[in-house]
Amino acid sequence: MNIDPHKLVEAHDCPMSSCGAPAGSPCRTTAGKVAVQYHTARFRLVPSLKAELSIPTPAVRRPGAKWEELPRPAATAASGPNGHVRIAYARASTARQSLDTQLDAFSEAGITRVFSEKISTRVKDRPELEKAITLACELRVAGVRVTLVIHEHKRLGRGHDLVTLAVRLREHDVELEFLTGELQGSHDPHGPVFAVLAALSGMEREYIREKTLDGQESARRRGKAIGGAKVSDPTMLAMALHLRDAEKLSLREIAPRLVITRGKKKGQHPSPATVLRMLRDHDDQMAADAEMSTQPTVP
Repeated sequence: MNIDPHKLVEAHDCPMSSCGAPAGSPCRTTAGKVAVQYHTARFRLVPSLKAELSIPTPAVRRPGAKWEELPRPAATAASGPNGHVRIAYARASTARQSLDTQLDAFSEAGITRVFSEKISTRVKDRPELEKAITLACELRVAGVRVTLVIHEHKRLGRGHDLVTLAVRLREHDVELEFLTGELQGSHDPHGPVFAVLAALSGMEREYIREKTLDGQESARRRGKAIGGAKVSDPTMLAMALHLRDAEKLSLREIAPRLVITRGKKKGQHPSPATVLRMLRDHDDQMAADAEMSTQPTVP
């Protein structure tokens, strides 16, 4: 659904004290004429337009002509929202996980507008979620009742991310609906559900973390190695030491000059973090060997 930028802007009163144009009318100058472009403070009220440097006043508003107040939009003057739109968001944490279960559930619920992506909740920037929320907010500005539908609350986010999301949805009066899980059903953005979501998600993440640490400690006790397979070898280490000590290159400069010769990543370049660990382990071992050599021999 495409909405003209000037209509999105004019859905709000202009907050500029020198303008104060009500919803439905273009911005005005101090000389009492229609402004050539909308005041920044006004179009920044629209999430999708916040990054814009300027929003020109369309010709239909006759920029430069004498300013006159126009009727407010029908959706603003009406007692209730104009229509109801349900927008769905599906997410899987990894590329190997399937979205089919979520997509099938949305289809059965009669939802056709679905944003989906495969990305971890640890990633702060989730493009498809941002698109879904932006569209929901724009539709609300146009006077439409909007519900953001999620298969289960875990698909939406965790902890602080949920609190931030709750603020955005509440500011634009966007409803939330879960098709399954402990919080199944529709929820008012002004209700207590978001506080519950944040608490549940935070507790769940801490539980997973504790179980992971316990498992790693148990593995160590049994002599099992923790972490991914090593990709370094003596040749790579020697080259990395030469580039660092002789050519004085940084980690980011060293990494592209090295090539992994074994394992699943054979033929690829190691990351700067891998180079750092390899060099740090070498330096620690050298320091330990030097300390041992300086200790007196017991007769």
